[in-house]
Amino acid sequence: MFLDLLALPVTGPVGGISWIAEKILEQAEPQLNEKENLKKQLLALQLAFDMEEIPEDEFEEQEEELLLAIMALEDQERLEQEEG
Repeated sequence: MFLDLLALPVTGPVGGISWIAEKILEQAEPQLNEKENLKKQLLALQLAFDMEEIPEDEFEEQEEELLLAIMALEDQERLEQEEG
């Protein structure tokens, strides 16, 4: 405990940087997972259409929704990178 207090001027900044990095990852992971899930849904939709399980008009409607959602996430990521 006493050694921890003595080392605080050295370990404090490192610990702070580590904490900040963890918080950034916590924020980024849900977005990456969401984007990845949307891409998987798009692939599944394409497969369903290719196997003639859904009609073309339904495919096009769902495809557009997924592509717009992916683009919105990418725009949000780009804005966050510009701000940060």
